[in-house]
Amino acid sequence: MIKGRKRVELTMDSILEKVTPFDIYYHFMPSKDWKLNDVTLSPFKTEDHPSFIIGNKYGNITHIAFNNTALRGDCFAFVKQLHNLSTLDDVLSKIDDEMGLGIRGVKKDYEIVISSYKQPEITKRNTYIQIVTRKFTKEELSYWNQYHQDISDLRKNNIYSIKTLYFNKQKFPLKETELRFGYFYPKGGYWKIYCPTASKKRKWLGNVPLNTSWGEENLEKDRNGLVCKSLKDYMVCRKVFSHVCGVQNESLGAFSPEFVESIKSKSKEIFYGGDSDKPGKEASYAITSLLGFKHINPPDPLLQECCKDFADMGRYKGLSYIEKHFKTKGLFG
Repeated sequence: MIKGRKRVELTMDSILEKVTPFDIYYHFMPSKDWKLNDVTLSPFKTEDHPSFIIGNKYGNITHIAFNNTALRGDCFAFVKQLHNLSTLDDVLSKIDDEMGLGIRGVKKDYEIVISSYKQPEITKRNTYIQIVTRKFTKEELSYWNQYHQDISDLRKNNIYSIKTLYFNKQKFPLKETELRFGYFYPKGGYWKIYCPTASKKRKWLGNVPLNTSWGEENLEKDRNGLVCKSLKDYMVCRKVFSHVCGVQNESLGAFSPEFVESIKSKSKEIFYGGDSDKPGKEASYAITSLLGFKHINPPDPLLQECCKDFADMGRYKGLSYIEKHFKTKGLFG
């Protein structure tokens, strides 16, 4: 009888049987001061402003450098790019050797190392959402009327009132007294559930990919374009300015390279309008400085009046106030 350890081929699968993609990123990132889905300093260059992100897209961890979008891909591509390796075999050998997996090289105590930090929870984009719609209630229409939207605006933007909501075929509890809206994104068939009067944890639910965008058809090459960070802001701003598009939230991860390239080619200049609170400003300056957009957040004094975004600016100050602000900032130019 021939004894000995069964030979295991060095492949991506054999590596991922021992460690996760997060483990590989964590090991090879020069700095450990980063979090999944947060923009951080690039490992590819010395910089003062973060321009790199490792994030979860459709359940897979990938990376992208916003100042050089050729530097993108999965954990194996990351090792290859970071160490200028030529072949996949070089990449696999590098991971095996440095992490001490012992597939082809020497085994080290990698199990102890990877157990010394917490693995992030990776939420896959496979949440199955089903909705039974109903007619809008008077309270729901009144809510949207505050933002200068009527039922035709809601229909045009694929917003529905929810009678019954199912998450992964399980009925989700909804209170009869709470407002609840479904934002439907036809491209991909995604849903974003918005319950404005619910607790913070229950206010937003959904399965919409982070870099979902819309409204590119509103842009014109000889006119300035405005990017809003939410559907509600987009709808309000469209009441006073035609050339508006939108993204999911105020993070750099919401801007895919394809979207940025497209809107730049379709506009004279791009203005980005985020929130005027501290996190919103930080995000806005990061986005505008990195992507070459102009900054057009709501005026700072309005923050004291609970107007941190354009939707509330329209609600409390009126559409004419937004229009005047846009003209002052040169958006109509």
